[in-house]
Amino acid sequence: MWTDRLTTALFVVVGAVNLLPGVVALAPSRITTAYGVSVDGPDSADLTVLLRHRAVLLGLVGIALLCAAFIPSLRVPALIGGGVSMGSFLLLAYSTPSLNDATMRVARIDIAAIALLAVAAVLVWRKNA
Repeated sequence: MWTDRLTTALFVVVGAVNLLPGVVALAPSRITTAYGVSVDGPDSADLTVLLRHRAVLLGLVGIALLCAAFIPSLRVPALIGGGVSMGSFLLLAYSTPSLNDATMRVARIDIAAIALLAVAAVLVWRKNA
């Protein structure tokens, strides 16, 4: 059925959006490019660890969403995890003044991804109803 393929595709796309920042966990030199923040200076080691840990957590969310694309029983938990992850970031980003352009770019990407996730949630709900 076409809705099953669309649901799978939506999970794959949103999973990839969450998995891609995971590169920062393995390549911390990409932090400045990804987030527009400098990790040079006296507290750079702390900031680097925090951002790399964020990358690992995003990678886990991405893997969960990708697995849910092909394992329907994982879809509801992956929807919840992805929605909480992206939703909390958006809440924090839009309630914090003066964020840089790179961080706001991440927020705009998350808005698009959460919209796709919402469509996937409707499709999953309709199939399970």
